[in-house]
Amino acid sequence: MPSVATETRRSAIVDLAHEGLANVETLASRFDVSPSTIRRDLAILTTEGRIARTYGGAIPIGAHSESTLRQRMDQAHSAKVAIGQWAATQITTGDTVLLDVGSTVGALAAALTGARGLTVITASLTVVTELSDAGGVVVECLGGRLRPLSQGFLGPLTEAALERVSADAVFLGTDGISDEGEICEADLGQVRLKELMVRRAERVYVLAHGEKIGARPFHAWFRIPLPWTIVTDATAPTERVAALRARGVQVVVVDETQGSRSPTTTESVE
Repeated sequence: MPSVATETRRSAIVDLAHEGLANVETLASRFDVSPSTIRRDLAILTTEGRIARTYGGAIPIGAHSESTLRQRMDQAHSAKVAIGQWAATQITTGDTVLLDVGSTVGALAAALTGARGLTVITASLTVVTELSDAGGVVVECLGGRLRPLSQGFLGPLTEAALERVSADAVFLGTDGISDEGEICEADLGQVRLKELMVRRAERVYVLAHGEKIGARPFHAWFRIPLPWTIVTDATAPTERVAALRARGVQVVVVDETQGSRSPTTTESVE
């Protein structure tokens, strides 16, 4: 049971979320506690249904609006770069890979610009832009209806094209990952496309910086069948990582300063 001081702080956080002041760093300074303590508070308040987690903080339930891809590009930038660089090491010459939409997947695409003998299949304009001058990469585009917020294509035309390909690996983005191993999206069409991408690939990776682990900002969900791997950074709440590993999900925690992982970070608990 939390102490009176802890519960008082958490109640105050809920009030501040309604005032638009629930940024992690702001809250840590206001309550004179560490950012990790605030992240733990936010995770518990989210589980209790009192707030909704978002990038870098929290908002009241029902108040969340999806940010554009352009707005997300600079959020947790160094973590996304490190995650993208690690993910690139899982791709070898001759591979065919599926790349989803999203800023972290875009960071992976940027890390692949010097690749050779690689085929990338994508519905993401960001990925296409990053790889447009990569002479050693064949880019296959999945057409469809453009969704401006995510700068990606979806819908029946995209799904029909996807049915005609397969891949060695798929790298997905997400708006949040629950303790139960579900990934969260703002749009049901995006959930459906991710589900189909998973079916077309032999290996599945979800690229998500630490703020997204345990976040539940939207109400469209998809549970990925085991086995699959989350690639995140050290800001991911340790209790959330443990919960996912307990579900059998492999979790890689990338060292943001090194662009690599420690030998123990891929531990998986069955």
